[in-house]
Amino acid sequence: MSKTEAPAGMPGQLPAQATHSQVPSAAVGFRARRRRPGMYALAVALIAAGGGGGFLAFQETGQRTPVLAVAHDVQAGDVIQDSDLVEASVSLDPALKPIPASQRSQVVGKRAAVALVPGSLLSRGEVTTHTLVKAGERLVGIGLKQTQMPATRLSPGDNVLVVFTPSDGSSTSTATDKTAGDSAPKTISARVVRVGDKAQTTNDQVVDVAVPAEEGPSLAAQAATGNVALVVDASGGS
Repeated sequence: MSKTEAPAGMPGQLPAQATHSQVPSAAVGFRARRRRPGMYALAVALIAAGGGGGFLAFQETGQRTPVLAVAHDVQAGDVIQDSDLVEASVSLDPALKPIPASQRSQVVGKRAAVALVPGSLLSRGEVTTHTLVKAGERLVGIGLKQTQMPATRLSPGDNVLVVFTPSDGSSTSTATDKTAGDSAPKTISARVVRVGDKAQTTNDQVVDVAVPAEEGPSLAAQAATGNVALVVDASGGS
């Protein structure tokens, strides 16, 4: 045997078959790690797709619509002017029913059915084509102190009684017979049209009421004396 030939069973040398068929564990781990970047790329793609869908959903649910809002105070019964309106862009809730900004020309010239407050959205129920003073009625303004009206808040449309109160203990009854029934104070049925703001110093308020045309002059004369009071009518109270 030549010195250059190593015996087949020499210690420290692997058989030829083993060198080709067996793969070290380190090489297996390296190949497994080389396949992971593909998984990372797939995860990134899925995240991007989910984020894109979420953005589209946000755009869909966050869509804003131009609607009409109130720019200035408008009292119930007053005609709505173009300057009283402003356009607002909002994300609409299904429960809200504001008037679209495209219908602005249809609103201008109509009347406010209720008092309109700046900053609020304008809804269809707050606009009317009807005047609050009907045919055969007259509008009378009555200045009232806090003791001449109920503490309960008055609103346009409330039915009230205007009571003529006596001055200096005298009776307001015009009847000559001073029976208990005839001495009752005179009253006029009325409907609240507008409630003015309270005076800063006295807290007095002016309440506009609609009354039958024939009662208008006498009520205006009595209201000028300050000897009146308002009583809420139970049939149409606030």
